[in-house]
Amino acid sequence: MFVVGNMIEGLALVLRILLDTYWWIILARVVVSWVQADPYNPIVRFLHAATDPLLYRIRRLLPMSYGGIDFSPLVVMLAIYFLEVAVVKSLYRFSLSFQ
Repeated sequence: MFVVGNMIEGLALVLRILLDTYWWIILARVVVSWVQADPYNPIVRFLHAATDPLLYRIRRLLPMSYGGIDFSPLVVMLAIYFLEVAVVKSLYRFSLSFQ
């Protein structure tokens, strides 16, 4: 049964890495929006391509733009934090029950 526990722990680790990586991508997108970087830069294009689908859905569901400030990245970053606390930690603890 320890193999199942290790697999669940590995799943939790991969999920945590993916969530952390996406959190940093969103943070980079926010910083790039502050400095008005060249929109044809490949890095800027990647940041927009990686974050626009999710941010667009959040903006459509929760129109939270006050005074020119877009709060959708904050909502996504808080959701990522919630997923790390609720799902990833639960998977870690669940994996311990198999050992």
